[in-house]
Amino acid sequence: MDKDLKLIKRIINKNDKECANELISKYYKEIYIYVYKQVSDKETSLDLTQEIFISVLKSIHNFDKDKSSFRTWLYKISTNKVVDYYRSKNYKYSKMIESIEDKEITSKDDFVINLEYKEDVNKIQSVVNKLDTQYQEIFRLKIFLESTFSEISKILQVPESTVKTKYYSMIKVVKREFNNI
Repeated sequence: MDKDLKLIKRIINKNDKECANELISKYYKEIYIYVYKQVSDKETSLDLTQEIFISVLKSIHNFDKDKSSFRTWLYKISTNKVVDYYRSKNYKYSKMIESIEDKEITSKDDFVINLEYKEDVNKIQSVVNKLDTQYQEIFRLKIFLESTFSEISKILQVPESTVKTKYYSMIKVVKREFNNI
């Protein structure tokens, strides 16, 4: 039995807080980075990461080692939390682009490129956020976690061919919508 499974078993059977802390500590930075790549805001990333681990501990009794590894299960929960965040009122009303006054301008060209890049990322995020949940999950796992189709298939528990089909059809939609924005 691997270390994660031993920790999970102790958390479920004995409500062992030390094991819970050890499990969280092992994955915290990795999950925070995954979330940060998607929301680009430190405070929001910290909040979401905390929410993810609270959800993990609340639902750890639902983890099934026969269906996936703990890490895979953790990324599924993380991806769902990010999707939920982008659907929330909090996101819809928050300011996504830093004000120009807050930007440190090193050179005009760097600033323009940086601003254009950020605007492009926001446009893409805006298109993706309107898609079905499973399309969003595939996009986030592929782009931000840099998962392979096989890994995404395991995380979402769908055939790899389905993941590929949905990914490529989503890319077409994103390109089309991006050009129309």
